[in-house]
Amino acid sequence: MTVLTLVGKPGCHLCEEMQAVVEGVLRGTAIQLRELNVEEHPKLEARYVFEIPVLLLEGREIARYRITEAELRERLREVLSP
Repeated sequence: MTVLTLVGKPGCHLCEEMQAVVEGVLRGTAIQLRELNVEEHPKLEARYVFEIPVLLLEGREIARYRITEAELRERLREVLSP
């Protein structure tokens, strides 16, 4: 199963915006969304604390700060196509 991870934190308006975009794109797909609070993961916090939200696909960064639905669909196509 493919997992898309959204690294953010509560109260972050950019994180909420990215979550809405991701949920719209993933609706009807087999891709699973996992959300991580950067403040609860020391390694992620050390790397991304001032750069959230970050979107990871199978651990690989594919977006930071903002992404549109069209951009996300294209990045998923690029990474997931054989």
